[in-house]
Amino acid sequence: MSEHHDALETRSPDAREADLFARLPAVLAAALKTPAYAERLAGIDPAAITDRNALSTLPILRKADLPALQKTALPFGGFVSAPLGSFGRLFTSPGPIFEPEGTGSDPWGAARGLYAAGFRAGDVVLNTFGYHLTPGGFIMDSAARALGCAVIPAGPGNTEQQMEVISAYRPACYAGTPDFLKILIEAAEVRGVDISCLKRAVVSGAAFPPSLQAWVKERGIDAYQLYATADVGVIAYETSARAGMVLNENLIVEIVRPGTGDPVAEGEVGEIVITNLDPHHPQIRLAVGDLTAVMPGASPCGRSNTRIKGWMGRADQTAKVKGMFVRPEQVAEIAKRHAEIAKLRLVVGRANEVDTMTLKAEIYAEPAGFIDAISSTLQQVTKLKGAVEILPLGALPNDGKVIADERPVG
Repeated sequence: MSEHHDALETRSPDAREADLFARLPAVLAAALKTPAYAERLAGIDPAAITDRNALSTLPILRKADLPALQKTALPFGGFVSAPLGSFGRLFTSPGPIFEPEGTGSDPWGAARGLYAAGFRAGDVVLNTFGYHLTPGGFIMDSAARALGCAVIPAGPGNTEQQMEVISAYRPACYAGTPDFLKILIEAAEVRGVDISCLKRAVVSGAAFPPSLQAWVKERGIDAYQLYATADVGVIAYETSARAGMVLNENLIVEIVRPGTGDPVAEGEVGEIVITNLDPHHPQIRLAVGDLTAVMPGASPCGRSNTRIKGWMGRADQTAKVKGMFVRPEQVAEIAKRHAEIAKLRLVVGRANEVDTMTLKAEIYAEPAGFIDAISSTLQQVTKLKGAVEILPLGALPNDGKVIADERPVG
């Protein structure tokens, strides 16, 4: 049986890129039929957006802004024009953020990730993601059924009942958070319940550190990570190569500098931005708020799509300094005003019971009066005074941080 779900996963990168951007204009045209996108994308010609450079000129839509935007025009803020009854299910996530589900057999694109983890037709899957109002349970349920698996819709919690259904149905596969997988294993060990039937797992929604990976592996379960969000579905998935996470098909993924829509260089940590090629529910340059970095080369598993390092933190680095909010967008604005700047990081600290700011700047050259000039710009943009520290190129760490809040906690 093939290790790959279909031929899309092994096509050449050039063929994939050509296909994605050939489809993009029609999706943009569909987006322009919605009130919100018609306003945000006013004046663009969808037929002209046929490569990454052109796409990068379109405005970013931040997931963090969706609750307020949707509240002004319930339920989807004017970003969806299709009637509610044309969708399969309607969800809400904390925020609240309202999300529609498509009507296809695998509307969240999770089947690839499950297949890469070894889920196959005829397997029984214990799905412990929640089925109540949020889409997590249905993301995995629909994918497993699309592969031909039978699903136990267990949901989280109810450990005693989980032991009963595992004993009765003997599932080979688990879907859920890594934390709850550990709870189930420990509960079975305490109660003397045989759960050796569980051989494969997909985990998401929480950290899965190497120590826990090894602990699960020691108990005979081969677990793989999925990177997914409630609005997009599965964005990337781990494969047998155990070398990063492979991006899903049918998505255009950009990595941008936090606070901007500007793509970063390959390998640099930045914010994940998604364009979903679904004309029924278009999502154009949605910044999901998470950090990652692109890994060089192709995966040894044979899948040819781009690899990322997985979740590397949150992109929303807003800090409150002396009662004023300082945002990554403001740091980006400072950089735009001085061509000598290569990279900036605003470090927030505390000394003598007072908040402090130090703007650390990697620069190409230091003209006369540069520190005074950038200090003035810092105050103009943030309305706060701060120190400036000049650094050589490459001195700042590659971790995606634009604002580093180093004030002691407590």
